Amino acid sequence: MLVLLALLAVTAAYLLAVRRARRRNPAQGWSRARSASFLGGAALLAVALLPPLGPAAHTDFRGHMAQHMLIGMYAPLLLVLAAPVTLTLRTLPPAHARRVTSLLHGRPARVVAHPAVALVLSTGTLGVLYFTPLYDAAMPHPAGHWLMNAHFLASGCLFAHAVAGPDPAPARPGVPARLVCLGVAIAAHALIAQAMYGGFFVHLHAPADQVRQGAELMYYGGDIAELLLAAALVSTWRPERRGTRPRALPTVPGSGGVPAR
Repeated sequence: MLVLLALLAVTAAYLLAVRRARRRNPAQGWSRARSASFLGGAALLAVALLPPLGPAAHTDFRGHMAQHMLIGMYAPLLLVLAAPVTLTLRTLPPAHARRVTSLLHGRPARVVAHPAVALVLSTGTLGVLYFTPLYDAAMPHPAGHWLMNAHFLASGCLFAHAVAGPDPAPARPGVPARLVCLGVAIAAHALIAQAMYGGFFVHLHAPADQVRQGAELMYYGGDIAELLLAAALVSTWRPERRGTRPRALPTVPGSGGVPAR
C-alpha cells in the first residue's frame, strides 16, 4: 500500500506540474508524449514493485532479475524522457528556478551527471553486487532489498539522463562520447550475464536453473533496453553543418539561461 501511494503521489505531482506549466505558458504548453512517457515509467515501477512480481523478487532470482530490468533500465528511460527537470524549471518561481540552475551548473552535479561516472554507478556496481557476497547479504533483509532497488532506480535514471536525457546537462559530452559509453555498458552487461550463466565468479545462493534463466533475462532484456536508449540518443542528434553558427536554444524563463528542450 505504501508503494502504491508513493507512486500515485509522484504521478499526481507530475501531472499537476504539467497543468501549471500549460497555464503559465499556454502557447508553449507541454508535450503529451512526455506526459505519457512519465505515466509509462510509473506503471513499470508499479509492475516491478507490486504483486505478483514484487514479492517473487525476494525469493526467486528470476523475479529479482526481472525486477532489476524494469526498475534499473526500462522505467528510468521513460522517466528521463519525460523531462522532469525542465518541467520543474518551468513551474518554479524565478528565484527557486535560479537556485536549481545553480545546482545543475555546480561541480558535484557536473561530475555525477557525466556519462562515464553514470556508467560506473549503474553498470560497474553490478559486478560488485553479483560477484561478491553483497547480494546474499542484502536479500534476507527488507531494508537491504529496498536499498538495492533504490540504487537501481537512481543509477538507471542517472545513466539514461547522461546518455540521452532531454533535460539540461551542462557537462554532457558530444554524441560520439556518449555512444562509446553506451557501447561499454552493452559489452559489460553481456559479459556479466555470460559469467553468471556459466557460473563463473558469482556469489549467488540460488538454484542453478534460476541463475541461468536470470542471466538470460539480463542478457536479452539488457540488450533491448540499451538499444532503446541508443534510439533515444540518435533521435535527438542534430549534427551541425560546417560553416554555420549553432543556434542558441530557448531558455526557461527565470532559470538563469538553462536551455529548455
